[in-house]
Amino acid sequence: MIQKHQSGPSALPPLTRRRAAGLFGDDTGAATAEYAIATMAAVAFASLLVVIMRSDEVRGILTDLVRRALTVQ
Repeated sequence: MIQKHQSGPSALPPLTRRRAAGLFGDDTGAATAEYAIATMAAVAFASLLVVIMRSDEVRGILTDLVRRALTVQ
C-alpha cells in the first residue's frame, strides 16, 4: 500500500528509509529505561512479599517450619 503525501499544516513528510533511521536509529537511553522497568517490577514484587509475610497465617507457617527444622529427634 502506497501512502499519498497530504498537504496542509498538519501533514507529515513521507517516512523514507533515511528519515526512519534518523528517527528510530538512536537507542540512547534504552538500557536505562529497561533497568527502570525491571527495578519497578522488583519493588512491586518485594512489596507483595512484605504484605504476604505480615499475615498471621504465613507467620505461623514459617515459625512452625523453623521449629521443626531446629528440633532434633
